[in-house]
Amino acid sequence: MTAQSRVTADRTVDLFALDAFPDLEAPRLYEEALRRKEGLIARSGALIVETAPHTGRSPADKFIVRDALTDETVWWDNNQPMTPEQFSRLYADMSAHARGLDLFAQNLQACADPKRRLDIRVYSEFAWHALFIRNLLIRPPAPGAASSAPDLTIVALPSFRADPARHGCRSETVIALDFSRRLALIGGTRYAGEIKKSVFTFLNFLMPAQGVLPMHCAANDHASGAAIFFGLSGTGKTTLSADASRMLIGDDEHGWDENGVFNFEGGCYAKAIRLSAAHEPEIHAAANRFGVVLENVGFDPATRSVDFDDDSKTENTRIAYPLDFIPNASAEGRASHPKNVVMLTCDAFGVLPPIAKLDSAQAMYHFLSGYTARVAGTENGVRAPQAVFSTCFGAPFMPRRPAEYGNMLRERIVAHDAGCWLVNTGWTGGAYGEGGRMPIQVTRALLRAALDGSLEEASCRRDPFFGFETPLAAPGVDPGLLDPAKTWASPARYEDAALRLAGMFHDNFKSFASSVGRDVCAAGPRR
Repeated sequence: MTAQSRVTADRTVDLFALDAFPDLEAPRLYEEALRRKEGLIARSGALIVETAPHTGRSPADKFIVRDALTDETVWWDNNQPMTPEQFSRLYADMSAHARGLDLFAQNLQACADPKRRLDIRVYSEFAWHALFIRNLLIRPPAPGAASSAPDLTIVALPSFRADPARHGCRSETVIALDFSRRLALIGGTRYAGEIKKSVFTFLNFLMPAQGVLPMHCAANDHASGAAIFFGLSGTGKTTLSADASRMLIGDDEHGWDENGVFNFEGGCYAKAIRLSAAHEPEIHAAANRFGVVLENVGFDPATRSVDFDDDSKTENTRIAYPLDFIPNASAEGRASHPKNVVMLTCDAFGVLPPIAKLDSAQAMYHFLSGYTARVAGTENGVRAPQAVFSTCFGAPFMPRRPAEYGNMLRERIVAHDAGCWLVNTGWTGGAYGEGGRMPIQVTRALLRAALDGSLEEASCRRDPFFGFETPLAAPGVDPGLLDPAKTWASPARYEDAALRLAGMFHDNFKSFASSVGRDVCAAGPRR
């Protein structure tokens, strides 16, 4: 950070520090949240809150300041610019708005590797937002251990309404990041995930210049080697990484440097919808504790018993809890270089196999593609799969150009001889509405075999449409499930679906063709 930007950041901190409640712990934050009618206590002891009208992130309302630092480095095809003058007006107006508010300040840290440790200060209007980010980031080892001049300051004021004409934004909701001033301003939304993802976006800009690959992935460790799990929301990243037989490093955001992988965070932000003790015992147990934040979950108003199957408010119900609520979580948040790289996709077209082995070019192709599929509701109850391509499995949080992240990943895969796997947690035997969801027991069995090395020597066939290798057999798995074509009643319909999906991949990858090597372009599905 330059001397000038450090001075600017310090002034920002001083201004918002006025009348702030500093570093309150969970019991005090509960008291303040209840006193201000921000939430209710669940029967389990968790804090229940609602974030309507925003029950998810607002990517169309996110902006990055375009200045000398970012002009040539940010991927502007994917990120919206804001001028320094517009940001300054936004900062001034949010500062004025905050003068009548009691703010909660949390001095926290990001990056479990002490060499990479960054101090993060968050000012929030809501007590529960302070509890949320206290759960999600790393708490300093002792009170006052965080720097008085943080590396990143975030201000979250849900009651503030932005003015598009004055602030250069799209609506009354705004998420604006100024990397030069190391400052993020969030207004007009109660959704706490914007705070967490502002930290991640900042790290995704900062870390590559330090030789660190930032990744939207989960990670765990074992005597057989560490593993990382890329995947978009709903693909099973949190569920599959929380394996009781392996040590959890983290469920969402990590860095990979010359020494291995390390967690950016100190907590988990898991999807809660249809959470059950039978299928996700570790996460279910963590969700039912004092100190946890439950977002938009259904509950009985009389007994305050939570219903995790209730999606009446949103499918995107969430749980925010500290990492140490998972019994097998790593206290250090670090692991050696991954022996396996897993890319998770929820293929609602029923085309992809339950597991496939990728070479390094294929891994880079699928990393840049970032494919999954979602089931979208339409009128009259008609539902059809929709392909989603989010480069690097996290496009909304990637300020730099995709090839920069992709090349860093490939270099590390090759340097450390990591096995690469594409795992479909979606549909088999047909598309959504016709086939069935891949049994989680099958996915877990295949992952165990991949991570312990059992699949390395397995006989494979080359997929005729996508070109990757798929095993013919795996321990504890019905061989009939391993070839997706054989699970469909009509081979012709499967071929049509496979060719359609292959075409979607090709159309999406056109924008990357000029920035990657020929071998990566050739690693995609056949035309």
